[in-house]
Amino acid sequence: MTLLYSDVEEELRAAVRALLADRCPPSAMAARAGEEPLYDAGVWKALACDIGVAGLLVPEELGGAGASPREAAVVLEELGRGVAPVPFLTSSVMATKALLAAGTDAATELLGPLAEGRTTAALAVSFAASPYAAAPDTVTASPRAAARDTVTAEDGTLTGRVTAVAGAEAADVFLVPASGALYAAEATGVQPSVSLDVTRPVAVVTFDAAAATLVAPDLGPLRAALELGAGLLASEQLGVAEWCLATTVGYVTERRQFARPVGSFQAIKHRLADLWLAIVQARAAARNAADAAATGADTATAAAVAQAWCGTVAVRAAEECLQLHGGIGMTWEHPLHLFLKRAKAGEIALGTPGDHRDALTGAAGLPAPA
Repeated sequence: MTLLYSDVEEELRAAVRALLADRCPPSAMAARAGEEPLYDAGVWKALACDIGVAGLLVPEELGGAGASPREAAVVLEELGRGVAPVPFLTSSVMATKALLAAGTDAATELLGPLAEGRTTAALAVSFAASPYAAAPDTVTASPRAAARDTVTAEDGTLTGRVTAVAGAEAADVFLVPASGALYAAEATGVQPSVSLDVTRPVAVVTFDAAAATLVAPDLGPLRAALELGAGLLASEQLGVAEWCLATTVGYVTERRQFARPVGSFQAIKHRLADLWLAIVQARAAARNAADAAATGADTATAAAVAQAWCGTVAVRAAEECLQLHGGIGMTWEHPLHLFLKRAKAGEIALGTPGDHRDALTGAAGLPAPA
């Protein structure tokens, strides 16, 4: 196991970073923040087809790059650093993982177009769904959501709806948990919902007697996809935190007060040093989760550790960035609010930090606090 980045990973990072800097910098995102939709099909096409990120996790014999979750994690770090509005996590990581884990002919047929970037997929579950949910027929964020978000399968069709689905606006096909199995279907309706994170909108997805194809006879592939998504989401949160720290250090170095840079005051130095230490630990946790997913070594524990730590660190970094930028951090024109919203939304996605800590205590056999 190594937490260091390989030369190939650094080359991939450089390509993604250069494309995002040219086509989708945070300042441009802030300028478009009031527009609908924010999803950028042009940037996604360039990432998916020109760089080939859409097929990173797909084996070469199926038309993909045959890379590992480590490379996908590097892409997510850069997407987090740019709050890029593209469906890489939902389609190229989570939906692709579900299809790979299913391993059926129906699943394999969907992987080729996904790898080429010709189609995009999404899981028809709430983005707040926890990998540890015990509901048998669907995977939801809570018992209340389970009663609300129900899709049933009957005679090869799906009927029902799911709320708070991420990546829905770009999805050509949905992977839908219904009646204890996993189906592939096109939605009959996608209604955008109010989302805290405008760079990753969510929607209500409706199926009204929609024709469906059985992808897997159980929900094992779906849970594997949620677990991988949670583990690699930590890398995106790492990218958010690193952008916030770097931007803050740059600002307090230039901003002057009492004839000296603001960053020269000891109180500011200590805050940023503490934040740097937290981010270094987050990088270790995120890289460990990606490496575990690549090697198959105790992936559940590594993902839980990463999510229990990285989500909180990303929020803390964004909040420190906001405070230390003073007034300009509060303006709509500055892109900082996009990072804070991405961090806040990501913290409760795919299980809260508390869900992941509970999973860790359960795995370790530790009793819950009285």
